[in-house]
Amino acid sequence: MEISTRTKHAARTLSVTWVVLTLAVIAVGWLITHPLKSSIEPWDDDFSRSIAADRTPDGEFLAAWGSHVADTIVGVIVAAVVALILWRVQKTKLPLVYFTVLVVGTLALYLIVTALITRDRPPVKILDPGLVPDHSYPSGHVMTAIVVYCALAIYLFRTMPSSRKWAWILFLAPVIVAPSRLYEGAHHLTDVLTSLVFAPIWVAVVARTLLTEHSVVEVRAQQASKPST
Repeated sequence: MEISTRTKHAARTLSVTWVVLTLAVIAVGWLITHPLKSSIEPWDDDFSRSIAADRTPDGEFLAAWGSHVADTIVGVIVAAVVALILWRVQKTKLPLVYFTVLVVGTLALYLIVTALITRDRPPVKILDPGLVPDHSYPSGHVMTAIVVYCALAIYLFRTMPSSRKWAWILFLAPVIVAPSRLYEGAHHLTDVLTSLVFAPIWVAVVARTLLTEHSVVEVRAQQASKPST
């Protein structure tokens, strides 16, 4: 009964959080593209033009690689592979649930928001070919960087304390991806800022809800009980 109650509470918390975040992102997008458009759009466009004016071949190369780190397919593959490896190593379904909730929740939010909020890409040459022209808001790449890499760092910090010596590097992913997307002209600054605000909230709530002291203790106990080789 205790496990069932805990599971129901977690499901309720995550569901409510996801709905609130989705509605909040939609509301911000509506404000940007409707009542505040005349004041925000010119400033956003000028910012994009200023970046595009200073592009260099080396900068374009680095921005391309910085973006690829958080391509949707790359993020999904990384999350899936990491979850499976941790599941096998730690002998618990916690990483499978953790990353499934994070990734599925983020993808669902992104698809709903881009379907309801149409915003054209910045009026500059876009260096990332094949992008949907009116799916500028919000930045899916920045969301992926936070939801996959930063969330992985948090998971490792909580369940494998010894990983803290190197796992902190994962927190640099959005620091690389965000400027890369701006440099490529894929998003306005406000698109990127929206993802930088809301994605960490989703990660924080999922981590707090699923990586409880009880679940973390269980994971560490499983690791401690493994026979040494």
